Amino acid sequence: MTDAAVPSDISDQLGQILPYLRRFARAMTGSQSSGDRFAAAALEAILADRSVLSGLDVKTGVFRVLYRIWASAGAPVETGENGLKARAQKHLARLTEDSREALLLHTIEGFGFGEIAQIIDVTQSEAEELVSIARREMADVVSGSVMIIEDEAIIAMDLESIVSDMGHRVTGVARTRDEAKSLGAQETPDLILADIQLADNSSGIDAVNDLIGSLGERPVIFITAFPERLLTGDKHEPAFLISKPYTEDQVVSAVSQAMFFSSTETLHS
Repeated sequence: MTDAAVPSDISDQLGQILPYLRRFARAMTGSQSSGDRFAAAALEAILADRSVLSGLDVKTGVFRVLYRIWASAGAPVETGENGLKARAQKHLARLTEDSREALLLHTIEGFGFGEIAQIIDVTQSEAEELVSIARREMADVVSGSVMIIEDEAIIAMDLESIVSDMGHRVTGVARTRDEAKSLGAQETPDLILADIQLADNSSGIDAVNDLIGSLGERPVIFITAFPERLLTGDKHEPAFLISKPYTEDQVVSAVSQAMFFSSTETLHS
């Protein structure tokens, strides 16, 4: 079936799903460019043959197509021989097959265990067990220090509590771009957790880019109420992005993933 033959209602749904498909693909591969290639391949497969979605709701079907294409390609993750990527690859080798992807689907993308089972071709009970395994294994692999850039005091306190309960140490909380630069000069964090819009109308994106410029590459997670505005494919974008309002599970999963993959891809404002 050609693109022109795809019903408009399906096309509209695909357009709405695409930002989240990109988010999952990027987190799964550890790279914006690689993730976007797999997301594009999934859409091309669907546009060529709509029957690949049969028997499933559209969102579950689209994610299933993406997962199958990625798995058939050998489940590749961006690799490197040195530095953070080499460390991430070492961590990856220790994880149970499919567990990290199941965790991403459940906590970040909001799929139920039945839907996850359909996406990755396991039973529902196996999907539940994979999520539990991923939580345990990732918690055992990495821990470190976290800087929080957030201007809302209640949210900052909540994030600090979640991160601390995970076993990480919070280096401090910054409310503005300047405060973030000052905090980074005092102590180098292993991970940065940043809101996009800060108290003085400064940008969390700019703050993170400042920190990476002075401190070097490190994992980054952005938080925003409008993820679809950022996941457009038009510029450098984060591999890890949490939507507001968030859940504790989403923060735990994203922090574990970002630490694990040592993602350093950031946005340019």
